[in-house]
Amino acid sequence: MTTTPLPYHRLAHATGLHRWWRPLAGTGLVLAGTFVAMMAVLLVSEIAGAVLDRPVDKDGFHVWGGIGETGSALLSLALLTPVVFLAARWAQRRPAGTLSSVAGRLRWRWLGRCLAVALPLVVASLGIMLLLPEPVGGGMEGTGGGVEWAGWPDFLLGLAMVCVLVPFQASAEEYAFRGWLVQAVGAWCRSPWVALVPQALLFAAAHGWGTPWGFADLVVFGLVAGVLTVRTGGLEAAIGLHVVNNLLAMGVSAAIAGALASEETAADMDRLAVGVDVLMLCGYAALVLRLASRHRIATVTPASAPVPCSAPAWGGVNRLPNGGVCCWTEGVGGRSASSAEEKEMRRSCMSHANGISPLPKDMTVRAITPSAHPEPGHSGPHRRR
Repeated sequence: MTTTPLPYHRLAHATGLHRWWRPLAGTGLVLAGTFVAMMAVLLVSEIAGAVLDRPVDKDGFHVWGGIGETGSALLSLALLTPVVFLAARWAQRRPAGTLSSVAGRLRWRWLGRCLAVALPLVVASLGIMLLLPEPVGGGMEGTGGGVEWAGWPDFLLGLAMVCVLVPFQASAEEYAFRGWLVQAVGAWCRSPWVALVPQALLFAAAHGWGTPWGFADLVVFGLVAGVLTVRTGGLEAAIGLHVVNNLLAMGVSAAIAGALASEETAADMDRLAVGVDVLMLCGYAALVLRLASRHRIATVTPASAPVPCSAPAWGGVNRLPNGGVCCWTEGVGGRSASSAEEKEMRRSCMSHANGISPLPKDMTVRAITPSAHPEPGHSGPHRRR
């Protein structure tokens, strides 16, 4: 661990093992893992459809209806979370918990407070949107432009599916966009804005193109969620807002016949709905930042003092109680080491300590620990994000 406190977007440097290529390798792994996860869900769906003799569409895929197909889509997105965890662990050689917060884990009490703040605001904004006049040419796709009760069986089944899968889907999107992408760019750039803007644009693009207003609303959502992530040192505020928004939006959609089969999202919002939504987002951000300040929520990693150590009798590497190592580099072959040699010895020792390479035979030791490496220079209720 580094002794220098790190903000959230710089946590790729937390272990001192960052290299310029690691974010690129990790992003490739995330993309490949996402494809594999989606194909796995599709394969299981097709096998189950064949076993249960489900009807097929014109393309030969088995049909599960609006609830089943929406559930499959949500499950595919939910699998992003383990994918990005593996990318952080394998490609960047750092704990997966660093994607959650500067504390190295999800801060559940803080997440609960954020959920409590988001609930009344999202309820109010969705209620106002329901009172807005229907836009010209509007009407939810798949409902024929009207609203019809789905019936108790379909409503309860759809609501159960939403309650089980939406929290995982919404949090997975946060881990992918506000987590992985922010930290991947932040590994190279000190300014948080350089890391926040690309993920907001990609988040909006991932929801498809509906209306310019809808696209703008998604960009604002991405920016607000990103700013809250950096300013509060973790994903809890973004996850709280995203989960509450999607739970309420899709929960109401479950009560409307055909609504869950609709492909409309927040990307299809009109300007009046966007105005209401942006006001809600700004209000949520202001309240969360004030709450974070009151409760002194950590925004950077805690600084840790270097642990002193003594030379091992046999020479080489000593393991420390805090997980660090002691590497001694008094010289090579009995003479004083030059700065270039010392730099190489430090790298060799750290590689050895992490199981990458053997320690050179001619290396004696001086105290170095991982911590000694400083940081390098929506409209209606059917709208979901």
